[in-house]
Amino acid sequence: MPINPIVDAVTRRIVARSAGSRSAYLARVERARMTGAHRGRISCTNLAHAFAAEPAHEKLVLREVRQPNIGIVSAYNDMLSAHQPLARYPDLIKQAAREAGAVAQFAGGVPAMCDGVTQGQPGMELSLFSRDVIAMSTAIALSHGVFDAVLCLGVCDKIVPGLLIGALQFGHLPTIFVPAGPMTSGLSNDEKAKIRQQFAEGKLDRAALLEAESRAYHGAGTCTFYGTANSNQLLMEVMGLHLPGAAFVTPNTPLRDELTRTAAKRAAAISHLGGDYTPLASVVNEHAMVNALVGLLATGGSTNHTIHLVAIARAAGIAIDWDDFDQLSSVVPLLARIYPNGAADVNHFHAAGGCAFVIRELLAAGLLHGDVRTIAGGTLADQAREPVLDGNTISWRAPPEKSLDETVLRPAAMPFSADGGLKVLRGNLGRSVVKVSAVKPVNRIVEAPAAIFDDQDDVLAAFKRGELERDVVVVVRFQGPRANGMPELHKLTPALGSLQDKGFRVALVTDGRMSGASGKVPAAIHVSPECVAGGPLGKVRNGDIIRLDAEAGILQSIVDTRDWANRPVATAELTHNQFGMGRELFVTARANALSAEEGAGTFGTLPGATIDANPLEPARTGALA
Repeated sequence: MPINPIVDAVTRRIVARSAGSRSAYLARVERARMTGAHRGRISCTNLAHAFAAEPAHEKLVLREVRQPNIGIVSAYNDMLSAHQPLARYPDLIKQAAREAGAVAQFAGGVPAMCDGVTQGQPGMELSLFSRDVIAMSTAIALSHGVFDAVLCLGVCDKIVPGLLIGALQFGHLPTIFVPAGPMTSGLSNDEKAKIRQQFAEGKLDRAALLEAESRAYHGAGTCTFYGTANSNQLLMEVMGLHLPGAAFVTPNTPLRDELTRTAAKRAAAISHLGGDYTPLASVVNEHAMVNALVGLLATGGSTNHTIHLVAIARAAGIAIDWDDFDQLSSVVPLLARIYPNGAADVNHFHAAGGCAFVIRELLAAGLLHGDVRTIAGGTLADQAREPVLDGNTISWRAPPEKSLDETVLRPAAMPFSADGGLKVLRGNLGRSVVKVSAVKPVNRIVEAPAAIFDDQDDVLAAFKRGELERDVVVVVRFQGPRANGMPELHKLTPALGSLQDKGFRVALVTDGRMSGASGKVPAAIHVSPECVAGGPLGKVRNGDIIRLDAEAGILQSIVDTRDWANRPVATAELTHNQFGMGRELFVTARANALSAEEGAGTFGTLPGATIDANPLEPARTGALA
């Protein structure tokens, strides 16, 4: 199938925009490949340190530099259900590496914090910046220069993006991502959301809420809703960084363990000492990044990736922006209904046909670039397969011809909607994104008076006092990366959903984030520039009429033009965000953070990229000619 003309045009624009920065990145990768540190070039003292504690056979392999050494970078900790299964992986990997004639060493660990634990707490203000800490930790783990390939073990929100950003600094090394899989299904997502809303309304006590949450989050594995963690897993499939079909196999099963062992053997095969050298930089290119955007849109994935994918692309010398998401969304159909965009969880999605079905459908519709490399070899069409276990041997088969549950997963010819449900909003409040795939059409346009808050707890207090029992646009300011690390505001969802259910016209506007699991209330999020940087959202006053039109892409304060021009931007007292729970250690990160549309990274600008026009202009890139 020929590539869709809009997908092609967006891709060509990204290639042109990124020409300078991508060329510079690839030149750095080539220098590292040709002259950088690896164990055949480092000194004898260096090398002796690197294998001093290894068994005799591994020492011999590492001394001779004839067989690959696989570095393991892991986000294991045993508090978080998604990462607890990773405890067993190093032993599985090391044994599989031996069978492949290689060695595997645990190169280093990276932090793994959970937004589910820190949601609404001060620790959430470290969450977004933890991505960059993970990237730096990955770089430190690989900086010893003794590895020929990398296995990245991680699952959740900031962890996979951080691992990938860090690994891309070693783009000459082949890299495979190894997930842990989702926990088995527990309390249904609809019931969980209902109980949360009843608690917000004061109809249930804390004990009832905790019981429900414990039935939802009940065992080892990733949370089963389609938030950022599971969006990560689909993206690794679409980008060709997983073994095909690895994303949603549950933990501690024979198939999961064999996928992990097979990943180790494949890493050895694609190293420069193997027979199919596949460096990471050759997998993550402009076409792969467009495929990631398309996969995200086609499945209604997390809005957090309007930040993370930008940062990942930048790490590979590629410049993408929100207009790319917006224009692709106009032609990418929505193929999946997974909570919060539906009632099903990722286990239901996987059983219906899962990632392989989605990739095959999008390829057949001309919406994915099929010419990309993958770590498994072949083309992206070969990625559209699902693993099966025959004894101790994995084989791959085609996904079902038809979805096994069309309430969860549909073909491209019969989508849930004709577009991906992600919009860029523009107007005198700046630029933002809104995810409408979970918002009913009747709720997608809201025009109502603003209620201004500088703290999410103040919103909930006003809700409990009954002050929001009306048509209202709740504006939560000073939540951007430079203000307080851009925490998610997910705990507002039950309260705002309750107001909407009562028949009020309700919306949220913020320079902060919402959870990848948030949905039914229209939310203009990531408003840029953020308030602390002088963004115009800081001009809004209580009672101003705000129009959020997710159909037409408008975010506008309906205020007299002269009055608006003369208004000062509000300031806020942010001292309370600077201390406690380790926040004092992130002063430099807050001071240097880029805007949300630039990926909110703390590593500086992207040299050589052609940056488009002023972010306050209605359109940044013009026609797709």
